[in-house]
Amino acid sequence: MPRISLQQTLLKTFSASMKRGKYRAVFCLLIVAYFIIAFNLLPPESRWVLPELTFFLQQTTPALLTSQQSITPLPNTKHFLVSAFMDQRVKGFDIRIIGIFRRDSIHPLHCIFFCAGFNSETTSASVLLHSDHFGFPFGATDVLCRIPENCDATHVTLLTQPSPVNVSDHLWLPIRNKKTPSKENRLNFTVCISNLYGDYNNVLQFAQTLEMYKLLGVNRVVIYKTSCGPELDRLLRIYSQEGFVEMVPWPINKYLNPSRGWNFAEHGGDLQYFGQIVTLNECIYRSMERSRYVLLNDIDEIIMPYKHDNLNALMDSLQPRHSNVAQFLIENHIFPKKYFEPSGRFHLPQWRNVPGINILEHIYREDPDRKIYHPHKMIVQPRLVEQTSVHEVIKTFGLRLKVPMEVCRIVHVRVALRKSLKLVELNEDKRLWDFQEKLIPNVDKALQKAGMLREEEQS
Repeated sequence: MPRISLQQTLLKTFSASMKRGKYRAVFCLLIVAYFIIAFNLLPPESRWVLPELTFFLQQTTPALLTSQQSITPLPNTKHFLVSAFMDQRVKGFDIRIIGIFRRDSIHPLHCIFFCAGFNSETTSASVLLHSDHFGFPFGATDVLCRIPENCDATHVTLLTQPSPVNVSDHLWLPIRNKKTPSKENRLNFTVCISNLYGDYNNVLQFAQTLEMYKLLGVNRVVIYKTSCGPELDRLLRIYSQEGFVEMVPWPINKYLNPSRGWNFAEHGGDLQYFGQIVTLNECIYRSMERSRYVLLNDIDEIIMPYKHDNLNALMDSLQPRHSNVAQFLIENHIFPKKYFEPSGRFHLPQWRNVPGINILEHIYREDPDRKIYHPHKMIVQPRLVEQTSVHEVIKTFGLRLKVPMEVCRIVHVRVALRKSLKLVELNEDKRLWDFQEKLIPNVDKALQKAGMLREEEQS
C-alpha cells in the first residue's frame, strides 16, 4: 500500500471515530497494536510502517492548551475561571471549578473533559453562586461537573453549548487534588492571605508576622498578590525562594474594576475587596489534600494560642473533643498602633529604617464591644468545608466552635477600632514578648537576606 494511501486511510477512519465519540481509546489501541505486530512480522525492507506510525500519532493527538493564568476568561460569557479540583463530596459530582461570575448573566453551561489524550463528550454543569457577594455585580461561584464514564480526566473547561469542539481552540484548566499526599508529606498548618494589592509596604510587621507563624508551627503561607511596595516585594521573593511562602499571581485589575472595600453601596466597583472571597475559597481547595488545617486571616493578623506554646499543641487539645468541627472561630482583638510600650525596650536601632509597624512595641489591647457584631477569623479543617466567607464558613460538612478568648485570640496591631477608648481603658497584653528571644534574630536574618539590614546592624 502506498504511504499516502495508508496515512489518508488512518486519518479518515480516526476522524470518523472521533466524531462519533465512541470507542476512541479502544480504536487507537488497536491501531497501535497493529503497527507493533506489523513491525515485528514484516521483513526489514518493509518496516517503513514505523515512520507511518509516528506521522499518524502526530496528526491525531490533539494539541492541549493549558491555561497558565490564575484568572482565565470564559469565552462567550462575562465570567472568569480560576481553578478546578477533584471533589466528590457532593453526590453526583466529581469536579468543582472555582470562578468569578457576573451575577446577572447566569446561563446554562456544560463541562467538557480532556480524557487522557482525547476530548470527551460534555456533561451538564451545576452553577452555584456564593451567597456572600455584598451587592457587587460579580461574585465567587462554584461550578460542579460530573466526569463521563470511562474518562480518565486530566483537564476541564466550560462551554456555552454542548457541541463538539476542537481541543486546541480552548484554554483548559488542570484538575488538581487527584492524588492525595502521604501522611509524611502532609502539612499541618497553612495560612491563607487573601489579597495583597496597592502599594502596601508594611515590611517590618510582615516579617515579624511570618517569623511568628514559623515559631507557632505554620508550614506554609499562601499569598494572592496583585501588587505591593518595592521593599515588601523583595522580602516576599526571599520567603518564596525558601519555600515558606507560595505566591499566587492575582491580576484581577486586568479584567475587572476591583473594589477596595466590602460594601458595594459605599465603595463601588465590580468585585468585593479584589476578590477576597474567591481567593479564600481557592486557597482552601488548593490546600485541601495537602494540609491538615487552614488558617484564614489578614496579612496583619496573628492567630495566637494563649494556653499553648504553638498551634500544634492548641489543636491537639481541641481535636479529640471536636473532631467533627469544620471551623474554629477565633476572636479578633485590636492592639491600637497609636499607643506604645513606655520603656522602649523593643525600639531597636537596626529596625529604624525598615518601613512598617513594630508589633513588639504595642501591648495595649481593646476589649471588643459585645453589644454589636464582632468578627472572627478561622482555623478550618478543609475537608469539612464547601464554601467560606470572610468571617465564617457558609457551607460545611461539619460543626463550628467559638474558641474561648483565653485559649486563643487574634493579635491584630492596626488603627484603633474603638477610637473613644483611652489608654487606661485598654488591657496590657505582652503575649508576643514570650517569643522575643527567637523572634528578633529571625526577623533580623530575613531582613538581612532581603538587603534591608546590614550584618553589623543585626542584634
